[in-house]
Amino acid sequence: MKKIISLSLFFLLMISFAGLTSAQESMDAMVRIVHATPDAPAVDIYVDQVLLLEALEYTDVSEYIELPSGKHDIEIFPRGDRDTSLAEEEITVEAGEKYTVAAIGEVESITLAAMVDDQTLAEGKTKIRVAHFSPDTPDVYISTLAGDLLFQNVTYANTSDYVEINPSTYDLVITEAQSDEIVTELSGLALKEGTVYTALAVGLLNGSPEFDILLLTDQMPTPENLPKTGLGGASEIR
Repeated sequence: MKKIISLSLFFLLMISFAGLTSAQESMDAMVRIVHATPDAPAVDIYVDQVLLLEALEYTDVSEYIELPSGKHDIEIFPRGDRDTSLAEEEITVEAGEKYTVAAIGEVESITLAAMVDDQTLAEGKTKIRVAHFSPDTPDVYISTLAGDLLFQNVTYANTSDYVEINPSTYDLVITEAQSDEIVTELSGLALKEGTVYTALAVGLLNGSPEFDILLLTDQMPTPENLPKTGLGGASEIR
């Protein structure tokens, strides 16, 4: 009888511990940070007065980092220089959500752009959105070379809604919304099944570093849900 009671107590404690761990995990959000300020130096990122990321270079993207739900103070400093604040803003994150937070603008006026990263996707599809973080580029349209409009009038410092499309390799053209002048063309953009993407427009249209697109992966298929291609998972992830 004592053994039965002891085993029952053991399993009860294990279940309680598992429930507590699950609850604690659900209290966290996942946040990654992007250095998208073209004329800023490498930076250190402090969250709530604690050094979180060190020496983040332009176009660097951190891994997702756990943060408790609620409000957090984010400060940006030049690498190794805690006396010169480049920006300070407060963000609010919710439990169970994933976020991308980008430092955008120019070095004299850096701001933070926070985006909620979608984690849902219909079977057999891929999904992508565009964030316009190039400070001297006007509003843009993004279409396929075949003429299919994907994103309309994307304005600076803003992010489009996600568009769900068929997985394929796409050739895209980015044009100025007002003049239809071509900003750039993207050839061979491979969007994989079961994967969610954010494309960041960064850099300068008339300067250096030049205009560019960073393709980030917001959500990937789990191993059991990977498409049966014989090639394994996605290749390069940023």
